[in-house]
Amino acid sequence: MKRTMVLKTVAVLGAASLALAACSSDSEDTTASATAEETSAEATAEETAEEAADECTSTSLVLGSMLPATGDLAFLGPPEFAGVELALEEIDAAGGVLGSPVTYIEGDSGDTTTDIASQTVDSQLAQGVNAIIGAASSGVSLTVIDKITSNGVVQFSPANTAPALTTYPDNGLYFRNSPSDVLQGAVIAQSAVDAGVTKLAVIARQDPYGEGLAAATVKNFTEAGGTVTSDILYDPAAPSFEAEVAEIKAAGPEAVAVIGFEETVKLVQEMIKQGVGPGDVQLYLVDGNLSTTAFADFPAGTMDGTIGTVPSGSVDLTTFNERLLAFDPALTDFSYGPQSYDATMVIALAAHAAGCADGVKIAAELPNVAGNGGEVCSTYADCVALLDAGTDIDYMGVTGGVDFNEYGDLLEGTISINEYSSNTEFAEIGSVTAVVPLP
Repeated sequence: MKRTMVLKTVAVLGAASLALAACSSDSEDTTASATAEETSAEATAEETAEEAADECTSTSLVLGSMLPATGDLAFLGPPEFAGVELALEEIDAAGGVLGSPVTYIEGDSGDTTTDIASQTVDSQLAQGVNAIIGAASSGVSLTVIDKITSNGVVQFSPANTAPALTTYPDNGLYFRNSPSDVLQGAVIAQSAVDAGVTKLAVIARQDPYGEGLAAATVKNFTEAGGTVTSDILYDPAAPSFEAEVAEIKAAGPEAVAVIGFEETVKLVQEMIKQGVGPGDVQLYLVDGNLSTTAFADFPAGTMDGTIGTVPSGSVDLTTFNERLLAFDPALTDFSYGPQSYDATMVIALAAHAAGCADGVKIAAELPNVAGNGGEVCSTYADCVALLDAGTDIDYMGVTGGVDFNEYGDLLEGTISINEYSSNTEFAEIGSVTAVVPLP
């Protein structure tokens, strides 16, 4: 940080004033001298404190991940891990961060039924991480965000979408580059309206993610003139969804929006059993259950025509997803892989721009490297070259721009609208890019 020293001008006293000063008592001179010494001591203490604050305690970046290797979002783990690791490979190939390779500590987030995320965070904090990428689940993030940010460490999620995280007190250290579900809810509602749906049932898992997305969907659908026939929150660990589905059926919807994770498979099976499945009414899925593998064992054609939304990017992700597949040929899903790549890139660039890998200093630079009118760059090597030349940058990610608002949320987001052509295949049929509304 640069400090500008401001010199204060002092008026020159006239001769009469000097004569008066010469007549003052010795005690007054002593008092004036003591006051001057105290003022000087205070100024020195302030400067020392500022210098201490400017000191860098970490000159090499230690990055942790807390992503779903297990749990009810495990299908999102492989593309997210691959996105982080591909970015790190390119960062280190370009010279690393501040001249050193990034130290990477991989970690599992599990889900909210376990204590895995907390154990991961404890382990990574003990190893001196400066930033942690994750979690994917908003509910999981809310269980560890206090622990991470109170330790001066950046938490950066590539997949959290719960509106509750926007204004969560995080010491300015929490960021995400997927849009709040205030936007996805609006897109789900408008997609249904555009398809001629006038009566919609909404059923969501009872957690911060499900509650936030359901509320946004209901609000936007009713404001567009539609009728919400059911607005149900369910326990994702429930042994059966028979009663919830019966309530949906009794209300006679034309479409059903299911907001959940892996338990969606059991829920949709019950919907099919009671005659309100995807073959009977239009089914809408979301990012938490839009999967190429989850419904593979259903009878052929079951999911045909099902619509699903997911945060994506303002640019075509086909080329990047091909890069990701070449990096990890085992991938079957790609959701949030691009966001994980961009999250890793902006953290590394922020550390380089700060000249220090301290979490607080990284957080201060994140909005600057991601926007604020700098010169556009899209690779780590090009961006670092500009920073080293003293040029402000605007990192243009594989998902497009990653500018943040004052809450560390994505300023502008894109929601992809997809349609299933089989139980294991879906393709984009449209997208919406817009400024993300605040909750």
